[in-house]
Amino acid sequence: MLMNGTVKIMVVDDTAFMRIMLKNFLTESGFEFITEASNGVEAIRLFKQYRPDIVIMDITMPDMNGIDALKEIKIMDPQAKVIMCSAMGQQELIVESIMAGASDFIVKPFQKERIVEAVLKVAQ
Repeated sequence: MLMNGTVKIMVVDDTAFMRIMLKNFLTESGFEFITEASNGVEAIRLFKQYRPDIVIMDITMPDMNGIDALKEIKIMDPQAKVIMCSAMGQQELIVESIMAGASDFIVKPFQKERIVEAVLKVAQ
C-alpha cells in the first residue's frame, strides 16, 4: 500500500453494472479505484500490470472463474489480498475460495458498509 494510506483497488466482475456500483462505493469511501476486469483471464493480466493492493473479485464468471483466477494471482503474489464476491447460497464456493487464499468474502446483494468494512479489514 502507498505510504499516504491510499488503497489501490481492482474490481473484477462480468457484469458492468456491478463493476460500476463497486467503483462508486469505493471512490465515495476514499479508496483509489485503479482498474476493472470482466473475467478471470483479464484479472490476472491486469493484476500483473497494476499490482493493486486489493482485488474484489466475483466467483462466477465466464472464461475463467474467480477461484481459478485467485489461485493464479496467489502464485504470482502469495501476499495478494483478494476479497471474493458470491451470491447468497454459495457456501461451498466461499469455503473453496477461502481455502484458495481469499482474504475475505462479500455476499451479493452488496451493502456499501460491508464492502468498506471488508476493504479496511484486509488493508491492515
